Amino acid sequence: MLDNALMLTLLFIIVSTLLGVFIQRRSRDRCLKDFSKFIVTVEQITGKIIWGMFHVEHTGLELTYQQKKTDAEGHIEGSYIFYKSEYSSMRALLRFHDQLTPEMQKLRERDLESTYHPPATKVMRRKIRNIFTTLRDSILEIVNVVLAQAKKASPAGAVLTKQDKYVNQMKSELIDSGSNAFDPILERHIGKRVVLEMMKGDQVVEYSGILKEYTSEFIEVMDVDYALESDGEKRKADLIVQRKIGMIRHLGE
Repeated sequence: MLDNALMLTLLFIIVSTLLGVFIQRRSRDRCLKDFSKFIVTVEQITGKIIWGMFHVEHTGLELTYQQKKTDAEGHIEGSYIFYKSEYSSMRALLRFHDQLTPEMQKLRERDLESTYHPPATKVMRRKIRNIFTTLRDSILEIVNVVLAQAKKASPAGAVLTKQDKYVNQMKSELIDSGSNAFDPILERHIGKRVVLEMMKGDQVVEYSGILKEYTSEFIEVMDVDYALESDGEKRKADLIVQRKIGMIRHLGE
């Protein structure tokens, strides 16, 4: 019986790891994906500004310049790449309305309208996704209990204890896959005007806008007034910030 339990446990770990890796490598953060193929400005914590056509993958994002640039050493550059490990250097991702082409503006308006008045199919997809996210969290809790019990058995316990690194990696892959998150408070305010509090240095700055989306890492708010530190001029924009420096604090009017 112990041998069967060991084999089933190891099989579960292998299948779960492969599934987690497959999902993760095909998935992109939903907030970042909303900005794909738009002109986007990235404001870094240092105040440096980078902008271009936005592309995102599960490993990072790339801003393609509309015109190639030459750096101080004479190298020709056509884009700027942020790897996922460098996301912490980004203060804000901004889709300024005055930088969008007429085609981009139409796409954005349709997106905004579907946020205000989501069709029934979109509502159903979101409910199903939230159910699966909740189930995923429950399954991970069950996995923890099963593994804890299996470790008490011998010889299965000895094998699993030695494989702790890979077991934890498997659980991490499942948690991170898709960057899905379910927050019942935020969920109620999708499509409503909210107030976002954002840390800028040692100050907290508030932005009023429409809550479009959230994931485990980011919050997306549309139709805010935002001023870059480099010029101080407020302009209409759609904003994505990391949840570790931004949070929805109030329901707006």
